[in-house]
Amino acid sequence: VILVNTCAIREKAAQKAYSQIGRYKQLKSKRPGMVIGVGGCMAQSAGEGVLSRVPYVDFVFGTQAMHQILEMVDEVKEKRRQPVWVGMGDDPATMEKLYAHSSSQDGLKAFVTVMQGCDNYCAYCIVPYVRGRELSRPSDDIVAEVRRHVEGGVREVTLLGQNVNSYGLKGGDGADFSALIRKISEVEGLKRIRFTTSHPKDLTDELISLFTSVKKVMPHIHLPLQSGSNAILEAMNRRYTVEHYLMLIDKLRKEVPEIAVTSDVIVGFPGEGEEEFRATLDVMERVRFDGLFSFKFSPRQGTRAAKMEDLLPEEIKEARLAVLQDLQREHTLGRNELWVGRVRPTLVEGSSKSGGGQLKGRTPENKIVNFNGDESLVGEVVEVKVTRGGINSLVGELA
Repeated sequence: VILVNTCAIREKAAQKAYSQIGRYKQLKSKRPGMVIGVGGCMAQSAGEGVLSRVPYVDFVFGTQAMHQILEMVDEVKEKRRQPVWVGMGDDPATMEKLYAHSSSQDGLKAFVTVMQGCDNYCAYCIVPYVRGRELSRPSDDIVAEVRRHVEGGVREVTLLGQNVNSYGLKGGDGADFSALIRKISEVEGLKRIRFTTSHPKDLTDELISLFTSVKKVMPHIHLPLQSGSNAILEAMNRRYTVEHYLMLIDKLRKEVPEIAVTSDVIVGFPGEGEEEFRATLDVMERVRFDGLFSFKFSPRQGTRAAKMEDLLPEEIKEARLAVLQDLQREHTLGRNELWVGRVRPTLVEGSSKSGGGQLKGRTPENKIVNFNGDESLVGEVVEVKVTRGGINSLVGELA
């Protein structure tokens, strides 16, 4: 059985998925008993279209059918059918079955889904159509899962959701996101709490205050900007202004002056002229993000932006993306170099990819730091003095 889990956030991701599926065609012709299933967001969006494009696929499962994979495999083998399960709903019992398959553990770190779906309907985004509406898990279930991870050796959890700030608005058990974090912080043995992604329109003063009032909450936030132009933000249906975004940055840095802020930006959205693009660069200069995920606008069928006119030529989008990424590299390096000479409590995660027998750790600000040390330190929080800052990571030594 081969399962291909797909993404649909951009057209390029969908094309990569089809390319990957195509690699299995010849293999399956040599092994007739092989079963190929395609799931995830692209499968949810395309449905029967997956079978039309790649008919040698045996079944298609959407974002709310992961817990039914074994049943689909049996259906393929016993009934020789090609089931397509892409239904969506908001039944809490069904959702809880999904949550059992949505979290993951990687050594000392675990990623725990606290909610599914999104109600924001940004003009460019396909997520609400393939992940469904927002639905939160009961806080007690989440805390119990975190506790199980910690008992298994986890020291850091990252709470996941399309917009974690709106946790508890639909579903759950009455706790909002701040209350959820406070409950999780009481789990013994857990050293660090992170969360992503935060929507600027829902970031509250109470949540900002947790960066200092709850010591386990790490000083890093991913806060997507998307554009530095109010006109483009309105066209995107982001429901905040540049001024509001900058106010949030000021509040965050007043609460925690050295907090790391990362973000997302889209260039080339329909209607983005040179003035709007320069406005985005201006905001970047003002904020100086620690890191940035940047993309060219990619129209997704079924979204509002796919019907917009005033599309930009590909070469303009590519040129703007290059300018933006060059600027961000300067900012990332500058932000990382600020830590040189400073000592940071670092969670030792394992061997460094840089080799040389070094260890890799992560600072509270989510910076990777490589340093010499004994493997017995893995899993411990140690003091590391930063000696050099690079674009991708820091270099340090045990303090």
